[in-house]
Amino acid sequence: MKLYNTIKFIVNHPLNKQRKIKAILNFLKWQISSRYLNPYPIIYPFTEKTRLIIEKGMQGATGNLYCGLHEYADMMFLLHFLRKEDTFADIGANIGSYTILASGHVGAKTFCFEPIPATFSRLMGNIVLNKMENKTITFNIALGSKKGNIKFTKSFDTTNHVAAENEIDVLVVPVATLDSVLENQQIPSLLKIDVEGFEAEVIMGGGEVLKNNALKAILIELNGSGKKYGYNDSEISTKLLETGFSPYVYIPKLRKLVELCPYKSVGINTLYVRDVDFVSKRLECAEKIKIFEKYF
Repeated sequence: MKLYNTIKFIVNHPLNKQRKIKAILNFLKWQISSRYLNPYPIIYPFTEKTRLIIEKGMQGATGNLYCGLHEYADMMFLLHFLRKEDTFADIGANIGSYTILASGHVGAKTFCFEPIPATFSRLMGNIVLNKMENKTITFNIALGSKKGNIKFTKSFDTTNHVAAENEIDVLVVPVATLDSVLENQQIPSLLKIDVEGFEAEVIMGGGEVLKNNALKAILIELNGSGKKYGYNDSEISTKLLETGFSPYVYIPKLRKLVELCPYKSVGINTLYVRDVDFVSKRLECAEKIKIFEKYF
């Protein structure tokens, strides 16, 4: 089933519509090479300006290898919206795909948060590879509603998460709040929050950042995984609506934002936008991005 879902994702990906066979062959080539021929990391040309270190087992990174941009609409929104003078916060950075796009391709400043030490090391490798040291500020911590420590899983690649009581093979990581970390810093124009169900905690610890009008958009994962921690995605949505944000879907080919019903936004990665006129104008005049020999 996992293999079927992966192939289905690849062939249905928007950037593979005209290259389905090539995409499948690329998938098979990577599977054979990484398993039997070359078990070492490779350096993949991510965008025209950036590169990405990929190794066996990296689900998100290999998604970029198969599809150009693993999370097409979200990543395109970042590329079309951000400018060099902006700041971006990558909360749940993993190995840094979004950070590379923001700081390596666009040239914006990025605050990166990744709690798992081994994953953080891979993030730093990508930062050094793309010569982004002067564009990134990195934190090997988790974000939550208050300062402290918390247990994390460490064996699930992109889906490492705050550990439940019965989970083993865990590590203890420090926790800070978004407000405390960004106090006296330039407020990000864009937040990406992907913390495997702990999104509500991040939001509760970032009230001052959320209220600041410099923050124009939030990319947040709302897929129901917060239930295991006692959180409801609709409550997060309500909080963002009360702070002046509205849910949208971005259509990169048209450079267009389409507003969603708030309750329809729950269950998927969702884009929340404030000051939609400002954001739309930026999207319309952004320079084109080349992926797979095509410009978007």
